[in-house]
Amino acid sequence: MTSPTTPSHNNAISIGIDFHKRYSVFCAIDSADRILEKGRIDHSTPELFIHLIQRHPGCRVVFETTMNWAWLYELLEPHLVHKDIILADAFKTRIIAESQVKNDKVDAHILARLLRAGMICEVHIPSKAARQRKEVLRQRSFFVRQRTRVRNRIHRLLGAQHNLQLPQCSDLFGKRGLGFLDKLDLPAPAGLLLKQQLDMLRNLQSRIAEDEAALKTMHEDSPELTFVQSIPGMGPILAAVVVSEIDSIKRFGSAQKLCGYAGLCPSTSSSGGKTHQGRLMSRCNKWLRWAFVEAAWVSVGCSPYFGDHYKRKRALGKKANTAILSTARRMARITWQLLTEKRAFESLPPSQKTKDQAGGALKGSPVSVKGLETAAISTPLSPAAPIMDWMVAEA
Repeated sequence: MTSPTTPSHNNAISIGIDFHKRYSVFCAIDSADRILEKGRIDHSTPELFIHLIQRHPGCRVVFETTMNWAWLYELLEPHLVHKDIILADAFKTRIIAESQVKNDKVDAHILARLLRAGMICEVHIPSKAARQRKEVLRQRSFFVRQRTRVRNRIHRLLGAQHNLQLPQCSDLFGKRGLGFLDKLDLPAPAGLLLKQQLDMLRNLQSRIAEDEAALKTMHEDSPELTFVQSIPGMGPILAAVVVSEIDSIKRFGSAQKLCGYAGLCPSTSSSGGKTHQGRLMSRCNKWLRWAFVEAAWVSVGCSPYFGDHYKRKRALGKKANTAILSTARRMARITWQLLTEKRAFESLPPSQKTKDQAGGALKGSPVSVKGLETAAISTPLSPAAPIMDWMVAEA
């Protein structure tokens, strides 16, 4: 989520830093766009960054979102006010400052000038605790992907064997299945490969368990995790991803802004009175979108509320992916409401009066089902929701 910066104060000094892996190039300018200082700093001597900002009291610093931007931020944080450290969206900055002449010195100078003019597309800098949780979550995600690859290789290896009878069990990699694989004697070199893959699988499972234990410790005092996990379909891992990626719900002024940040809204192209709804927005938080979509698939099978929402979309002729995205968008709106009001999700059966009204509407009474839905659920959580077995409780 990006936002433009405010122009620098009259006497403020703007410092642009073109941050790289082993070195950085900087350029400091004043309010009149005069270059005060420029140079290069090797990362083997990080104290030179501190000396740079000490030579320019009251300065503002900007650098782009690169792979290890947090290293530089943590270096500058103790010596500058949080609002004076600007993290720029590299993609949008490139669009603004595209030039045929491009090198490190030019990039640093352009960053400083954009900061002075208030034209930097600023990126939210998450708290240190959120950054640490993200690192653990991404590490766990990497191990899970590797575990899936190892399992697939085992399936392929077993499928290549002749006259091999596998045990009748729901999970080949459960306790019974692994016991069978440990005792399985395959001809060389398949036996050696199977043993190596089983050892790697157990090692990955152990690393995943360690990461999950670390996440549990990190979220011990997190009421936000409790609020999000109360939503049907949100398990501990998906809830941890949502809480870590959102960081602070105050960043989003409305539920619609959270949906846009998560990339759950279609792109829109409107010109000449014609409007076209296209694909989902590509510039979004893909981790957050993944978490909501995965939770939506689970919720349609375990929650009457979300399950009915999905079925209604399917009944209208929507494809499965379109219907599940609508469900994920509904879940994101509910998440914003719960985190804003600091409460857990509740599912309550409709009142007897609501049931009678719904029955009358279905029998052909003047009260329409659509109007009844809107009147019965006038909650800011989402647009009118269906009246079926469950409804989202009001605060």
